[in-house]
Amino acid sequence: MLANVPAQKIAVNKLVGENLMRILVVEDEPDLLRTIAKALREKGYAVDEATDGSDGLSCAAISRYDAIILDMMMPVMDGAQFLAKFRKLYATPVLILSARDTVANRVDGLNLGADDYLTKPFSMAELFARLQALIRRSLGTGDNIITIRGVTINFGSKLVNVGRRKVELTAKEFSIIELLVLKKNRVMSRSDIYEHVYDANEDSMSNLVDVHISNIRKKLEVDIIETRRGLGYIISV
Repeated sequence: MLANVPAQKIAVNKLVGENLMRILVVEDEPDLLRTIAKALREKGYAVDEATDGSDGLSCAAISRYDAIILDMMMPVMDGAQFLAKFRKLYATPVLILSARDTVANRVDGLNLGADDYLTKPFSMAELFARLQALIRRSLGTGDNIITIRGVTINFGSKLVNVGRRKVELTAKEFSIIELLVLKKNRVMSRSDIYEHVYDANEDSMSNLVDVHISNIRKKLEVDIIETRRGLGYIISV
């Protein structure tokens, strides 16, 4: 199965390992694939790309994903064939993208094992909202807004407030605090956080996670992120 994936792709996926907030986009239209992947990365997600269902299955065999965005009409192996094989092995949330927009098409997609269905053309804002909802549900966190010790995190708008004060976080800083909130009461190692924030093809810095955590603490002025020496970071509630 892995023979269908370029060697560079395999190396990248092996490097990132078991990431926590990683999205797989399976789409055969190059421009749309690049657009979606770029937009997701700008929101702080780590993204892998596949151009057909066979490539997507090979990626899934290497990396664990928090959600998959799946086109239905593709060469080699289409979305329906992908779902038939994928659902025998994995419970990862799947969001279908398709130009087929009848009620019957949407019902068929959901019956095949998809968790949501978005018709083309679509707005990126709606794609983000649906994707975030799928991930929250899969993690058992259905609320869109969570407040912890006076710090309010809005997953939908990507905004953070301390009381009435708006806190300006970068996309990567928000991604870190989002991860720690969604994985609350669990220690996240530096490598876990790094893999959540960065793609494997980005430059690495050994202290990058510590730098971002320090910046978040300075901006919040409320230390909700605890350091567990030698282990990582945690938000306890």
